[in-house]
Amino acid sequence: MARTDRPRLTVRSPADLIAAVPYLLGFHPSDSVVVVAMRGRRIVFAARADLPGPGDDPLDPAAHLAGVIARQGAESATVLGYGDASRVTPAVDAVRGSLAAAELTVLDALRVTDGRYWSYLCDEPACCPPDGTPYDTGASEVSAAAVFAGQVALPDRAALTTQVAPFGGPARVAMGRAVDRAERRLAALLAEAPEADLLGGRALRRAGTLAVREAMRRRGERLTDDEVAWLTLLLTHLPVRDHAWERTDGRERDLALWTDVLRRTERDLIAAPGSLLAFAAWRAGQGALAAVALERVLEAHPDYSLALLLDDLLRRGVPPSQLDGWPTTGPPGVLRQRRRRRG
Repeated sequence: MARTDRPRLTVRSPADLIAAVPYLLGFHPSDSVVVVAMRGRRIVFAARADLPGPGDDPLDPAAHLAGVIARQGAESATVLGYGDASRVTPAVDAVRGSLAAAELTVLDALRVTDGRYWSYLCDEPACCPPDGTPYDTGASEVSAAAVFAGQVALPDRAALTTQVAPFGGPARVAMGRAVDRAERRLAALLAEAPEADLLGGRALRRAGTLAVREAMRRRGERLTDDEVAWLTLLLTHLPVRDHAWERTDGRERDLALWTDVLRRTERDLIAAPGSLLAFAAWRAGQGALAAVALERVLEAHPDYSLALLLDDLLRRGVPPSQLDGWPTTGPPGVLRQRRRRRG
């Protein structure tokens, strides 16, 4: 899912919309149903779901998708199905019905495949020929404007997943050694903590606060292996993780920092940096990036509560605008509830 706080793209035709979708999502969809939501004449949200498998009931996922769209304050939407007609048509019909039930106007419904599109709402041969209408996204002014604005559309969702995949080879070996050194450093820190500092909590908080602030001050300079290992080890202490969370938003430097840390750190330590990347991506309107980061975290740490919370926010389509002003004004209710759980 993606919000559209990126540079505005002018869409005048179905071909323009098809050209815009990969830049709204961050990748070119396939075997997917996509809903582009509008408020007035402005695109405000885009959401994607996999096409139902053979024999699957399309109604439940369609109702969920319509509910997500309705929560964005949208007034109308266009539905696009990518793939073979036998799978696309039932999914698009189900989404159209669910959007109508949610009192949203369906502007158009398209099937897109092999360089052509078909409209489910138009049967005029002059504008919607039976053999489809050809389009060329490479020749579209929308694509050119998106590239000029610095937007990127990856080839597919797998390419997005690769952006958060762990490094291997010598980099992985070197990081393992750095974590060993960080663990010895942590043991020394706790051994030196005063007896009054129960379990070394204050010492951990001081060290973690310093590590987080130094990492966030780098402004593009990559952390060393030892710095990544030390930071991620300290992030397992919840007050340190929360300190980092409160200072993470949707800025590009936060995305770059937590992406790099997630890819380099040990599997046992990815829960906090992966969740922080997901939070930053969600705040930036990059829902697809947030989703693949959370997939990595929850595969390794299925009970990590911050990741579960963020996954729930994404699935329900809760807009990042609910956090406007936080942490100055305090987090909204759903996040206050999580902080009480301390997980």
